[in-house]
Amino acid sequence: MDLNLNSKVFIVSGGSKGIGEAITRAIVAEGGIPVIATRSREATEVLARELQADGKEAYYVIGSLEEPEQCRRVVEETVARYGRIDGIVNNAGVNDGVGLEAGPEAFRRSVGHNLYHYYDLVHYALPQLKAARGAIVNISSKVALTGQGSTSGYAASKGAQLALTREWAAGLLPFGIRVNAILPAEVMTPLYRKWLDTSFDDPAQKEREIVSKIPLGRRMTTAEEIAATAVFLLSDRSAHTTGQFLVVDGGYVHLDRALT
Repeated sequence: MDLNLNSKVFIVSGGSKGIGEAITRAIVAEGGIPVIATRSREATEVLARELQADGKEAYYVIGSLEEPEQCRRVVEETVARYGRIDGIVNNAGVNDGVGLEAGPEAFRRSVGHNLYHYYDLVHYALPQLKAARGAIVNISSKVALTGQGSTSGYAASKGAQLALTREWAAGLLPFGIRVNAILPAEVMTPLYRKWLDTSFDDPAQKEREIVSKIPLGRRMTTAEEIAATAVFLLSDRSAHTTGQFLVVDGGYVHLDRALT
């Protein structure tokens, strides 16, 4: 299926690692142009060189998205280079384990890490999104629906991302801008791998325990499966889909545990 993304321009926050990297690659595979917004210089430069060596177009803007001016800069550089923005994938963030015991300042920092740039990027890009009748995809998390324990800042941020998804979908209807969210659950990213390897005496056994609870296929969701959903939502093939929460998780959240 041709998703009609050829030469369209999409900002992807956190687009050089994990799920973000998979989304960047999926956009390129469909002929689109990703603009990676991240603080991860080394990984981003490596990815961009690889894509460009294959004759693909990719751009990046390095800096902390926690600063509103950096979000403005991402948008301004994108417009200066390409003259358009067709969509935004809000993805950057980290499950930082800031729980109730961590205290008010840590909680506020956690929300700052994970939430505010979702708003800021869309705010600064709004004129271009209106002109393009573009699309926004917010990467949230199953934690927004299920909780996890000991991660109040991340959970609050992910829940807020879902609220913003519905709010923006409603508010942007007159401009034809679609807004949807994807909720991954258990996805084997480098951060997930690091968590397993550093938190448990037997990481392999812990991984087996986790996948045993995933109904469809008893396996982790891949980053590429999240990316495939993201590019579909960015495309005009999903032209009548907005305000939706897509839980791409092999049935982990919603199906009966008796099935596992």
